[in-house]
Amino acid sequence: MKKTMIAAAVALSAVAVSTQAMARDSIYIVGSSTVFPFSTAVAETFGRTTDFSTPKVESTGSGGGMKLFCAGVGVDHPDITNSSRRMKGSEFDDCQEAGVKEITEVKIGFDGISIANAKSAGQYDLGLKDLFLALAKDIPDGKGGFMPNPNKTWQDVNPDFPDAKIEVLGPPPTSGTRDAFVELAMEGGCNSIPEIKALKTSDKDKHKAVCQGIREDGAYIEAGENDNLIVQKLAANPSALGIFGFSFLDQNTDKVQGSKIDGVEPTYDSIADGSYPIARSLYFYVKNAHVGTIPGIKEYVTEFTSDKACGPEGYLADKGLIALPDADREAMAKAAQSLTPMSKPE
Repeated sequence: MKKTMIAAAVALSAVAVSTQAMARDSIYIVGSSTVFPFSTAVAETFGRTTDFSTPKVESTGSGGGMKLFCAGVGVDHPDITNSSRRMKGSEFDDCQEAGVKEITEVKIGFDGISIANAKSAGQYDLGLKDLFLALAKDIPDGKGGFMPNPNKTWQDVNPDFPDAKIEVLGPPPTSGTRDAFVELAMEGGCNSIPEIKALKTSDKDKHKAVCQGIREDGAYIEAGENDNLIVQKLAANPSALGIFGFSFLDQNTDKVQGSKIDGVEPTYDSIADGSYPIARSLYFYVKNAHVGTIPGIKEYVTEFTSDKACGPEGYLADKGLIALPDADREAMAKAAQSLTPMSKPE
């Protein structure tokens, strides 16, 4: 009897979720500010060219989007979350615990992280080591230990740089761009310093703290999730630098310029071929439990993964998306359109 009652309760819960979900007739999307313009363009095209409602897209940051997405199943929760880095294993676990069991991972292309400044200022050529020494909370003290970062100007970091105050506008901890910048730029620069790289085997926790710690003394300024606002602030302050995705640089070349990183310009080709050192993959994630209840999810995924959207000549290329290689793009589109559930990320 007890088992029967439990089974009935589960069945009623599923019906309630389905009925509740049917009360919403448009797709609800959250997540990355970097993926936001791509997702918005697809949503607008989808709404204009199909009989489905135009999806609602919100820019919450990758981390914020994951929290909303993984909070549960039903009309109050997003159907899709965008991300400028891969879902973490801990986020996957959070999803599972909240009943978000089957998730489809879709890689849409590549993006580079730009370190930009106003076009009215000189262009920088920054090494990863330079970025670390400019923005790390703690750096080697030359005596086998570490000290709070004393560098106040770019010339303190590198005598070849201008005697200008270190002032970098960047994303907050909830941003996938921040995660990718820390992983690719900060850790890359950190590991170029032998005494810090050695910590990776002797003291992993210390290594992580040093390599991922960003200074909090005003040299790095958290500028929120609105990358367009960073562009506006750079145009108004030629001495500052800003961190955001290549797509925003590509859309604002009249106002800002990208720094070279280890001698490489941030361009479509340098990101596509992997020669630009700070490049990353872009994703969105689908809540499979909502497919068939919220109308249009499968059709939206098909639109987003089509060549006309994310191919080399697709309409998202005009907005700065760097396409996956042909074979990878075809394989990803096939897996996405079949809504193949992902495994836990490592």
